[in-house]
Amino acid sequence: MQNVTLESKTEMCYNETKGQKNIIFVAVYALVFVAGLILNLMAIVVFFCQTKSRSHTTVYMTNLAVADLFLVCTLPFRIYYHYHKILSQKICEIAGLILLANMYGSIFLLTCVCLDRCVAVCFPLSSRVREGRKKAPLVCVGIWILTIGASLPVYLTGGKKGQQKHCFESFPYYAIQTTALTTSLVIGFGIPLIIMVVCSWGLVRAINKSTAVQTDNLVNSSKIQKMVSTNLAIFLICFLPYHVMLGVLHAYGNKIEDLSCSVISAYHYSLMIACLNASLDPLTYYFTTETFRKKVDMEVVWKLWPLNSHSSDGNNRSRAPLNT
Repeated sequence: MQNVTLESKTEMCYNETKGQKNIIFVAVYALVFVAGLILNLMAIVVFFCQTKSRSHTTVYMTNLAVADLFLVCTLPFRIYYHYHKILSQKICEIAGLILLANMYGSIFLLTCVCLDRCVAVCFPLSSRVREGRKKAPLVCVGIWILTIGASLPVYLTGGKKGQQKHCFESFPYYAIQTTALTTSLVIGFGIPLIIMVVCSWGLVRAINKSTAVQTDNLVNSSKIQKMVSTNLAIFLICFLPYHVMLGVLHAYGNKIEDLSCSVISAYHYSLMIACLNASLDPLTYYFTTETFRKKVDMEVVWKLWPLNSHSSDGNNRSRAPLNT
């Protein structure tokens, strides 16, 4: 009986918005697509050109940029759907799979960036730490396998026979099951959050107490503090709403009939917010790597936007050097 009620509820909420053109979704996805495409392509070019000075942290960030690029390439499909409400269900499932894999891939990779910086600063002389950091490529391979493998059931085998599927507005049947939800909240979100908080605390403590770190030209305390706050902000802004909404949907349990369309809509908005990480992750690259700041001329990036293309006052301002 619960499945019938849930089906009718999903169908009713879908019909309420079927004829609408959701300007918010279209506008946000379009903005993320433009910004994410430009910034992540730029990041990939910068990282791959620095083969000689590539650090272990850069390996994680390169993989993060590639994952974000995959995500932004699916956003035109979401823009088209939210404007026309028509799109192949198979395309929707593939785009949803990429979003979910990117979400947890970003969570794990952001955690690795924070952890790598923490151990590098807190244990600079440890040979065991140096050897462990060299395994960054293997860690990235493991993250790709884990996130793709764990995401497949949600969009390919999670649905039950006879369920209505409405592309990006489908109800997350599989994701709110107890086993899947527990795994997502504990392994996919909770543990990485704890690691990031502990590592952030360790970094701040290290740079505040260590004179060597504060005076070392290779480790800038202000840069590390900005990296810490940026990582945590991106993590919480992008991924907390989605996992909160999964918990809310699961909390209804046998009271699906009380589930309002506004709650289901809030879940879909939380997925939209999760897509923001594709355009916010480059902030991590900017604050974390000296090479990225030196190679990327932010004045040129700013002028790429249409609103600023004619704002130049003709003055020749100094630019960042093009060599490291």
